[in-house]
Amino acid sequence: MRFRDQDIVFNGAKGQSKGQNLEIPTANPVNYFHVISNSADLPRLAIDGKLFLPSSEHRKRNGKLPLVMVVPGSLGVAPSHVKHAETVVDDGFAAFVLDSFGARDVTSTVANQTQFSFAASAYDVLAAWQVLSVHPEIDASRIGAQGHSRGGSAVLTAATRRFADAVVGAGAGFRSVLAAYPWSGHQFLDPSVDETEIRVLMGDADEWCSPMQVQGHIQAIRLSGSKATMRLIGGAQHSFDRGTGIENVPDASVSPAAPTAYIANDGAFIHPLTSVADSKLVDRDLMVYALKAGYGRKGARIGSHDGDAELFKTDMQAFWRRTLG
Repeated sequence: MRFRDQDIVFNGAKGQSKGQNLEIPTANPVNYFHVISNSADLPRLAIDGKLFLPSSEHRKRNGKLPLVMVVPGSLGVAPSHVKHAETVVDDGFAAFVLDSFGARDVTSTVANQTQFSFAASAYDVLAAWQVLSVHPEIDASRIGAQGHSRGGSAVLTAATRRFADAVVGAGAGFRSVLAAYPWSGHQFLDPSVDETEIRVLMGDADEWCSPMQVQGHIQAIRLSGSKATMRLIGGAQHSFDRGTGIENVPDASVSPAAPTAYIANDGAFIHPLTSVADSKLVDRDLMVYALKAGYGRKGARIGSHDGDAELFKTDMQAFWRRTLG
């Protein structure tokens, strides 16, 4: 059943919040160049998600609410993502859970991340911002995005000005971004996020994404003059916020040790071997290179040790209270 067809109601201490379906006009770019330098040719489609409004009004300013957008990873919308939305709604924030998979008839990208591009995932996030920023209940100046795994990569790209300016216009976009165990295999040469504050939460035992690659990404953002922090958690696995036991996902196709693919200012990938920007390169080309070079493997663990999910919740709540208040 698609996420939009599920009835979800949060029964908080201060009242109920029923999920409202919102349609999001978006696009299916093949790569970042398609967005930045050839946007007139973008194939269009509509995706969707659910908006939850809190009963409490204590976070309203000028009659409008701050909002946290939750962006799932490679397994699509999971109970943990809905639970995070419920947590922020209980804390007085509006929440929007984005579903990039249902409309594309994709159930999982675990075994094949090229079913739609990482650029498309980031475009979806900004397309959702455009819809939410004009919603009469939402304060456009206080919208944050929280992405998990592939969703974490999407929100980092959506905060990057080289990409965001091409989609929503100069200076528009997110107040703050929380990326949970993101993949940083694609990084812009100009990583500036301007005024958007970045926070990353990641485990040092992550088998899907490289903590060192993410550390380098966050340092590059800091060196560009933007505000970014990262918390590395000892012993934590990928998806350590799930609240479920550690398990192996045998069909997962991962390559955390593969070299970073950098992105030129026009959106073209720079191949790691040639150092030449090529607008025709797509995600699959770089993933095939990583596999042929011996970086890829099958199977990786996800899940939580005791206390991991609560640690994540505490850090998440503190970040949203401070940046969106």
